[in-house]
This record gives sequence, C-alpha cells and structure tokens, in this order.
Amino acid sequence: MNKKTQSRKKLLIVMSNADPSRPEACYAPLFQATVAAALSYDVEVVLTGASVQLAVADNAGKVEINLDTHSTLYDVIQEAHRAGVCFKACNTSLNTAVQELIAEVEEKVGAAYVIGEAMEKNTVTLTY
Repeated sequence: MNKKTQSRKKLLIVMSNADPSRPEACYAPLFQATVAAALSYDVEVVLTGASVQLAVADNAGKVEINLDTHSTLYDVIQEAHRAGVCFKACNTSLNTAVQELIAEVEEKVGAAYVIGEAMEKNTVTLTY
C-alpha cells in the first residue's frame, strides 16, 4: 500500500485522571495535542473521568495556569482547537445530560466510541 492510500495517523488522547484541580496535569496533554495538530496529525481529545469537568462551561476558564499572564486551561483548549484538535466529552462521566458544554466540544461519546477509536490500526492512543 502506498502512502497516498494509507489512512492518516491519528493521535487519540484520553484524559481521564488529569484532574483540573492540578492544572499542570491537564496542561501537558493539551499542549501535546496542540503540537501534534500543528504537525498535521489528526488529533482527538476525549475528556472523561475527572477531566470531563474541563468540558463543562466556565470550569476550565476558572483554572489559571500562568499567574503572570492569567492564562487559563480554557485558553489552552481554545488554542488547541484553533490548531485543529477535536474535543469530545464522555457522556457517562458528565453529572447530568443538561450541563452546558464549552463550544470546543464537538460531541458527547460513550465507552464504545473510545474503545473503537483506540483499536483502529492507524491510531496511537495516549492516556492521562
């Protein structure tokens, strides 16, 4: 199979244990997603477990990561999204179905979706 007919490589980042109460644990995978997208990889971040709180409106905007510039985790999410990162939230991790999500979350997904994507042959999966 030549390069033109091969599927593009995809990076799937599953953020489950990266707790927003520890911003440094959330910053690294979001930054890595941004860099991978800038390198023209297909990049998807699935927010689940403790990390799903980043998908809920106003939460990530309250978590400062740089006291000098007052940058927040939401600023990092916006930068990643502008670079081409696709964000999804795990619906089983959200407290209620009526929570308003940040605009960068393209859809809610379940466990079967995450497993299916992780098992794809051209996908590299990182978990945090």
